[in-house]
Amino acid sequence: MMTITLIWGIVITVCCCLWIIFGIRRRKTGEPPLENGLIPYLGCALKFGANPLEFLRANQRKHGHVFTCKLMGKYVHFITNSLSYHKVLCHGKYFDWKKFHYTTSAKAFGHSSIDPNDGNTTENINDTFIKTLQGDALNCLSEAMMENLQLVLRPPNFPKSRSAAWVSEGMYAFCYRVMFEAGYLTLFGRDLTKTEAQRAQILNDLDNFKEFDRVFPALVAGFPIHVFKTAHQAREKLAEDLKHETLRTRDHVSELIRLRMFLNDTLTTFDDMEKAKTHLAVLWASQANTIPATFWSLFHMIRNPEAMKAASEEVNEALMNAGQTLSFEGNLISLNQTQLNDLPVLDSIIKEALRLSSASLNIRTAKKDFTLHLEDGSYNIRKDDIIALYPQLMHLDPEIYPDPLTFKYDRYLDANRKPKTTFYSNGVKLKYYYMPFGSGAMICPGRWFAVQEIKQFLILMLSYFELELVESHYKCPLLDQSRAGLGILPPLNDVQFKYKLKQLRRCA
Repeated sequence: MMTITLIWGIVITVCCCLWIIFGIRRRKTGEPPLENGLIPYLGCALKFGANPLEFLRANQRKHGHVFTCKLMGKYVHFITNSLSYHKVLCHGKYFDWKKFHYTTSAKAFGHSSIDPNDGNTTENINDTFIKTLQGDALNCLSEAMMENLQLVLRPPNFPKSRSAAWVSEGMYAFCYRVMFEAGYLTLFGRDLTKTEAQRAQILNDLDNFKEFDRVFPALVAGFPIHVFKTAHQAREKLAEDLKHETLRTRDHVSELIRLRMFLNDTLTTFDDMEKAKTHLAVLWASQANTIPATFWSLFHMIRNPEAMKAASEEVNEALMNAGQTLSFEGNLISLNQTQLNDLPVLDSIIKEALRLSSASLNIRTAKKDFTLHLEDGSYNIRKDDIIALYPQLMHLDPEIYPDPLTFKYDRYLDANRKPKTTFYSNGVKLKYYYMPFGSGAMICPGRWFAVQEIKQFLILMLSYFELELVESHYKCPLLDQSRAGLGILPPLNDVQFKYKLKQLRRCA
């Protein structure tokens, strides 16, 4: 027994020595300060994952605005000075922003590489998104979303007896259900011959989506999905419902999906299930951040009486100017792009809610060795290292946003109640001051649609319902830090609220 123990002790000691000699990176002249961490491969990952904001603030105090951390076998250079963000983006020719995202998508959703360089497809994903989520295409998407939101919130068979009754529900659960169903119908169309069956299928997909999304942070970190049996089964069921043979039976399929169906049918080597999994990636991208962003926008608006009053007045004025009359039997509310864009109060409420809840990690991979020139100095970067921006540091910087942890619905409004776009750090005007959707070439192409969705949801909630928190002085829920780096953080616990249909006039 002693011999075996001794042998194992020697083996472990030798392994540790080899790791110290060959596994620890040494900082070279001109490189940022380096934190290797104490755990092989993981490096600082556990500390970063526990509380990214405090981890980065602590290293900022220790090393300054630029430093390097080993995370899950990768060396990540964090740039924490918001005045340097535009400098980082000027080095675009040295960055590969697709590599990480394409690799992560393939691992998480189970399809083959979608990088055209790998020969499976000739589709430029980013071009497809821009073509179908912006410009004229956004009009059709917004119209469909507005209609589908009202079909979900005010279904044709909604009993009139409930119009005077308060309904209590978890606000996050409510936002999740409504936005998922309406968003699903908007992207993937409706089966007009099987309305009830499709609704049951979407609600079942909602449960599977939650199960899959629950482990998504672990998948991004590199864990194989087969470790999570239930989540793996949920992913496969979700993809099964997005096969082309099913989508072809539906009406009002979005241009995004129709275009990708055509491209996937003619230009890829994917089988039917892999094609469906690329659609699942689109579904996740459309829902995973929009849903918690919708919750935070609604929660902060209801919780803040001044915000609620200002938003209600703005919505009522917009509907009146658009000639929209609310009634039980009347036409659905419909606002065009110009009318939706001219709602500065709602815009400010949404921006402020996202400022307080976003924790995205903007990353780029170095294509080759190069020197990064910043406001704080110049730093040598090695090939395949990662450059990272963590905008939450900026969003919660009291120098830029006084009293940063307090929700101020008019923070993004100027003295004339118009959109405010000028913010300063240390007396210097910032080019980038609000970054929940990423930046540069990797900025979210669907950001305009996401904001439109949230805005439409708030308009309808204010128009059709009376809204109250069950507890008038409800404390703000904590953010779920397990999803830090992925975008908008959901609440750690749900908030109970109640709603009832307003006493709208009936058509004669």
